[in-house]
Amino acid sequence: MKIALFGATGMIGKRILTEALERGHEVTAIVRDRARLGVQHERLAVVTGDIFHTERVTEVVRGHEVVISAFGPKMGEEQTLLEATQSLIAGVKKAGVSRLIAVGGAGSLEVAKGVQLVDTSEFPDFIKPIALAHREALEMYRQEKELDWTNVSPAALIEPGERTGTYRIGTDQLVVNEQGESRISVEDYAVAILDEVENPRFSRMRFTVGY
Repeated sequence: MKIALFGATGMIGKRILTEALERGHEVTAIVRDRARLGVQHERLAVVTGDIFHTERVTEVVRGHEVVISAFGPKMGEEQTLLEATQSLIAGVKKAGVSRLIAVGGAGSLEVAKGVQLVDTSEFPDFIKPIALAHREALEMYRQEKELDWTNVSPAALIEPGERTGTYRIGTDQLVVNEQGESRISVEDYAVAILDEVENPRFSRMRFTVGY
């Protein structure tokens, strides 16, 4: 498939790029700074672009089958996620690409009926602004009726680790193991995203993965 990828230089984006290339897909990485990518591959095209500029989004994603956004806001700049989401949705629609998959957050997942992780007393204060921005971005997707979008929430703890190729799936509830832990490696999170690219199961939905 022809995949357009935003955020390819980030922790999650790099693993998505690697996973997509290893599966034989053609990937266009849209980056602000080409020098930061540091990857070369016969099926990888690198173009300069800015997720905040709708017209440029339209230009660079046109002709692709699916767009993946691994964009994540910097701490202190959480509202940029909402700006990016708005620009991305508009640009992808204008380009005529029907499928958009976006990296989401874990904070809006339920830990009990009607109780989201971000609203619990144990949730770290310093992460809360990003979690709330991801929750608001998810609501923006849920209002979108034209695009075939999917939002993918990681487990509560996501960090670099091993690619096992196995994971468990949830929808709006936090996935936890027998010890009550909610975790996923970035590598297996990327596996789950590419599995969704190849075999869509969550059209206009959010899903989550964990061990």
